[in-house]
Amino acid sequence: MSDDQITDPPAAPLSGGPTPSLRRWLAPRLLRWYRLERRDLPWRLDRDPYRIWVSEVMLQQTQVATVIPFFHRFLARFPTLADLAAADEQDVLRLWEGLGYYRRARDLLAAARLVVERHGGILPADEAALEALPGMGRYTRNAVLSQAFDLRLPIVEANVQRVLSRVLGYAEDPRQGPARKRLWDAAEQLLPRRDVGEFNQALMELGALVCTATGPRCGQCPLADRCVAFAQGRQEEIPARAAPPATTLVNESAIVVRREGRVLLVQRPTTAGRWANLWEVPHGVLGAGEDAGTAAIRLARELAGVEVDGPREVATITHGVTRYRITLNCFEADHVGGEFRSTYYAAGEWLTADEVAARPVSAPQRRLAKLLREQGRQGLLF
Repeated sequence: MSDDQITDPPAAPLSGGPTPSLRRWLAPRLLRWYRLERRDLPWRLDRDPYRIWVSEVMLQQTQVATVIPFFHRFLARFPTLADLAAADEQDVLRLWEGLGYYRRARDLLAAARLVVERHGGILPADEAALEALPGMGRYTRNAVLSQAFDLRLPIVEANVQRVLSRVLGYAEDPRQGPARKRLWDAAEQLLPRRDVGEFNQALMELGALVCTATGPRCGQCPLADRCVAFAQGRQEEIPARAAPPATTLVNESAIVVRREGRVLLVQRPTTAGRWANLWEVPHGVLGAGEDAGTAAIRLARELAGVEVDGPREVATITHGVTRYRITLNCFEADHVGGEFRSTYYAAGEWLTADEVAARPVSAPQRRLAKLLREQGRQGLLF
């Protein structure tokens, strides 16, 4: 009897792990589908561990379509791990600009330098060695080792946890501790003896293209015959989804300070969270009962040590950061006194338009610069 003919009726959610017959059946079926349907993605051209590593870091919490152009630009600028290790952090952050979650870029650079220092610039095929690198969690480590070296290691990320939860009938929230451990255990049990990297990619690809969070295309799924959720008509319910956190509204002011054809740009400290080490114009949260214009004057003084005259509102930008919805009221003003000093910002410089364009900034700050140019204000600012 062939693997395809093995049938275990999926009558109820499984309390344990995958059955032996499912383990024999699933990998061949999934790999056949993957080899026919997989997308032609640039990091799949070879098994270069450096390229795979960069792609996996970029793909964390970011859509494939967004990553592709960034991947091409990044590899063109830093074609080898040694090139990245020798790079200046500001150059890496500028190239990363728009991908968000900038800690990924800082960890990637720090890890590349350690690989040069400890392993001669060659990413080692060793779990312990990779685990010791910044930003190298279990998923990223296993993804690189299985795809580049075909080591028999499982992966579980958002797509994989959805596919496995539905196939195995695991109805609980997969992000919770016990449920997450059960999925990792199941993923390990389902690994084939060879083609492990392809198998791991196939699980992710199935979740991205067919077994989607909403509107899964079960009629096109190679695993539908053995899927518990599909058999029970619960594919839209499984896995459970936690309610999104309540949105918190935040009002901020930003101040573009100009002096003699230059603009004051300040650098966030290393400890400043997701935008650490990036550059920006001074900005901060409005005080209780404070209007945005008054806040702009105060923020210039408190955060940058400079005095401004007659701030004029030029734009309002809204953006989201995790559960926060931020309204950024943007002003411009002339510098009338004081030199840069700050107990918060790491540095401050008066820059020309070209110099501003070369510095890494956050997405909302880049939007501010773009809006000012589109409004024909470049002559005023620079």
